[in-house]
Amino acid sequence: MDIEGRRQSSNVEDRRGMTPMRTGVGLSLGGILFLFVLSLLGINPLPFLGVATKQPEVTLQPSNQPYQESAQEAEFSKLAKVTLASTEETWNKFFDGKYPPPTMVMFNQATPTQCGTGQAAMGPFYCPLDRKVYLDLSFFQEMDQKFRAPGDFAHAYVIAHEVGHHVQNLLGTADKVRNLQQRNPSVANELSVRMELQADCYAGVWAHDAAPQLKIDQSDVEEGMRAATAIGDDTLQRKMQGRVVPDSFTHGTSEQRVRWLMAGMRSGDPRSCDTFSANPL
Repeated sequence: MDIEGRRQSSNVEDRRGMTPMRTGVGLSLGGILFLFVLSLLGINPLPFLGVATKQPEVTLQPSNQPYQESAQEAEFSKLAKVTLASTEETWNKFFDGKYPPPTMVMFNQATPTQCGTGQAAMGPFYCPLDRKVYLDLSFFQEMDQKFRAPGDFAHAYVIAHEVGHHVQNLLGTADKVRNLQQRNPSVANELSVRMELQADCYAGVWAHDAAPQLKIDQSDVEEGMRAATAIGDDTLQRKMQGRVVPDSFTHGTSEQRVRWLMAGMRSGDPRSCDTFSANPL
């Protein structure tokens, strides 16, 4: 994957170097219980943090000094901006030139969002309420070292996956899924898995479209497959707790994540990403 000389997105908000400041207790007891119940039901509580939060948990104190990034962080930042710009070009085609792109927020440690307080430990995430992708660049180091899934394309895949959630938000898919999860909690986990796998497939659609410009080759595809394998629910559960609990899956197995990423890459067509009709997944 070659990002040299490629356009970097201007839809980036850089909050790095700002100091997170807690402003008080952000959640009521009822709010905490609400989020706990969602977790028990297998529903990702992040989109509901804004509902349960009484006031912002964290504000940012600007630094008096310009942020000094390391050479490695500068490369990560460039990759993220080029990838975001490339996703803008891809999805603008499918939205007939009327694609409203997300803003990518780069931060350190923690940052306020309209979905509640975002933390680096969450990994990259998308907040549908403010239409922003949040990224602590240290996650790329974690991919390289902890998950053993290094490489520019592996990192780009993670960003394209989060942009995939933005596309779902624009298409109304995210709202439909949340409504179904609330009405029928017994299928909450399954719907979450289907939504995440669709975002993987959308990332593949981007890769198919961007391949000529970014010179994405077979070695990049293999990087993406390693990354998808490393962050599969079964792989993570086996590593973290020594056993696999399929009923608690929220993102899909390693095999499923690889398969849907590749489905998007082979077809280049979002219509191939109908994970909600696929049976079995």
